[in-house]
Amino acid sequence: MPTYEYKCSVCGNTFERFHSMTADPVKTCPDCGGEVRRLISGGVGIVLKGSNPDAGAAGGRPACGRAQTCCGRDTPCDHRPCES
Repeated sequence: MPTYEYKCSVCGNTFERFHSMTADPVKTCPDCGGEVRRLISGGVGIVLKGSNPDAGAAGGRPACGRAQTCCGRDTPCDHRPCES
């Protein structure tokens, strides 16, 4: 279930509620009973699970570039030499 954030237009109280997307939105402030409006969320976090820390790269292979090589070379590369 998504988390929705609300703000009271009377007292300024902000609070969160968990409810389904099809449920009616909260209409009153739990503190003062004033009218509330739903705020726009900042987004969601994504958690990748697995034993390979490089699993997010294409095909499960490590990322290739200046910080890390994909083919085991000691020097950084601009492209994947092992996929030429």
